[in-house]
Amino acid sequence: MTVVANATVVAVGLVALTLLLSARDDESGERRIPTRAEPAVPAPASQPDPPPPVVATVESARAVGANELGLVPVIMYHRLLTKRIASIDRTPAQLRAELVKLAKAGYVPITAAEFVSGRIDIPAGAHPVVLTFDDGHPSHFALDADSQPKRDTAVGIIYEVAAKYPDFRPVATFWVNRAPFGLPDQAQQEAAVKWLVDHGFEVGNHTYTHPDLRRLSPKGVAEQIVRQERLLKKLGVPSSTTMALPYGSRPRKAKIAREGKWDGTSYRFDGVFLAGAEPSVPPYAKSFDRTAIWRIQSNGKQGECRRWCSAYWLDWLDEHPEARYTSDGDPEHISIPKRLRGNIISKAAKKVIAY
Repeated sequence: MTVVANATVVAVGLVALTLLLSARDDESGERRIPTRAEPAVPAPASQPDPPPPVVATVESARAVGANELGLVPVIMYHRLLTKRIASIDRTPAQLRAELVKLAKAGYVPITAAEFVSGRIDIPAGAHPVVLTFDDGHPSHFALDADSQPKRDTAVGIIYEVAAKYPDFRPVATFWVNRAPFGLPDQAQQEAAVKWLVDHGFEVGNHTYTHPDLRRLSPKGVAEQIVRQERLLKKLGVPSSTTMALPYGSRPRKAKIAREGKWDGTSYRFDGVFLAGAEPSVPPYAKSFDRTAIWRIQSNGKQGECRRWCSAYWLDWLDEHPEARYTSDGDPEHISIPKRLRGNIISKAAKKVIAY
């Protein structure tokens, strides 16, 4: 990876991903962070006029140490359970603690769609993080009797942390299968999707039945993706621009996961995401591969997770700030140290501010 001179960053194949998913956590005794009653989530409404746009300069980029070719943590979550069953499960307390850690370190959430678009609009000096939740589990999103996100769901916790840390933007990406959030009928699914999309969340394609795509023919892969695209369209989801591979398993013909056609319906994604095990370079880096975008499993530091999961990587990025994506505050430009100029794709060269 051209932006990080560190021997720990290595290519990880499917064998490593399989080991990663079996990793254990070392946080069984994690202290639960006390929280106050969650404030009501504001309904989507007209927002006040935004402040004037920031226009980055060499001086301003240098002042904040901007590096918009740095590494971005794309964190992968699965179920939230009070008592974990699988190694990839997290408790609500563990998610809450990790989000607080991110907020305190200056990370600002963006969606996977925003990330792959290359237009990362966060304040100067801040770092993007992409929060992704696979499978559309009921613990990710549910509303209470007051039509507010339930407290210990992923969305409820995200809003809780954002209320305490106002710079922590409450958005995430939910990649779902044929029964989003475990809801039994189409009307409930439509209502859930509408709520999420109206509040700035992304809902996207995780295939229809969550198969191992490497075991399927190209036609079978395309069928799985198209069936889910049709369902999402029926539920009112805008066309997906991203998808996540079940189990992180790439089809034998890798490009069919990004672009294809089945039964008269075509699809094309701006980015296809793996299941681990490193931070990602941004989309204007030469080494960025839209068919295989790295994610980091949320987990502790035991077993394979000693070097591949979120506890390790977030500490590593704190210890190596020069390797981390730091924003210049100007989404129209890409500010980088001069030494990295050769690592950027040619079509983005005109946007570069090098210092």
